Amino acid sequence: MKIQTNGQTVELEKELTVQELLQVQNVNMPEYVTVQINDNFIPRTDFETHVVKEGDAVEFLYFMGGGAQCQ
Repeated sequence: MKIQTNGQTVELEKELTVQELLQVQNVNMPEYVTVQINDNFIPRTDFETHVVKEGDAVEFLYFMGGGAQCQ
């Protein structure tokens, strides 16, 4: 089965849960990643049950904090 992860085509042997995909793709710092599938954010509570399917577009996103400097 083929999916897109962060714009790259990835071929998988079978459907995987989001949690399994994070492991297979060796995602750095998975505890900090936000996952979006087909433009929908997947709640972290659903990572172990949400199944990635043929043709899905998956994005692994890291949100960085920052702030303005006050003088």
